[in-house]
Amino acid sequence: MIGAENQMPAWLEKLANSVKTYFRGVRTEWGKITWPESRQVVAETVFVVAIVFVFTVAVYLMDIIFKSLLGFIK
Repeated sequence: MIGAENQMPAWLEKLANSVKTYFRGVRTEWGKITWPESRQVVAETVFVVAIVFVFTVAVYLMDIIFKSLLGFIK
C-alpha cells in the first residue's frame, strides 16, 4: 500500500469538494453584484441620518410633553 497514507478519507474528500464548490459559487455570484456609485451611497446615508435625527427630536419632544402632563397629575 504505497501512497495509501496520503489519501484522505472519502467523507473528508467529499466535504472538501463541497466547500470548494460553495466558494466557487460565491465568487461567481460576487461578480454579479451591481455596486452603487459613491454619490448614491452618500446621498442615502445623509437621508438616513436626517430621518434618524427627525425621529430623535420627535421622541424627545413627546417625552417632554408626557413628562409635563404627568407633572400635572401629581
